[in-house]
Amino acid sequence: MRILGLDFGLKNIGLAYTEGELVEPLGLLKFTGEKKLFQQLDRICTQNKIDLIVIGLPDGELRAKVKKFAKNIEQKIGLSVDFQDETLTSKEAIKLMVESGKPQKKRKQQEHIIAACLILQSYLDQKKINVLR
Repeated sequence: MRILGLDFGLKNIGLAYTEGELVEPLGLLKFTGEKKLFQQLDRICTQNKIDLIVIGLPDGELRAKVKKFAKNIEQKIGLSVDFQDETLTSKEAIKLMVESGKPQKKRKQQEHIIAACLILQSYLDQKKINVLR
């Protein structure tokens, strides 16, 4: 199964990909308009033969926007969407980049991508644990 992981932000959306147990960073989509965003996302899903999209689900104000975004994905792209708690993934992404010595400018650019990887890896790990029970 090929899964696309998303870290939703108001300006940028981080992308991660897996077709097994290991997650790879896929890139960053800049939010320049809803129509263009869904066209780009559809193209990425088609090119990578995506079966499922996993979106990090935050607490607070952004939660409703993420739910609406997911509903639009299902309607416009025709793929199922699942959610994964994204609590502290951005902070964890920054911590990992600091520990690896990434300069601050690169950290800002890659924060959403790394967070998408963490979200998707958490999703995979949780599913694996549930299967083993």
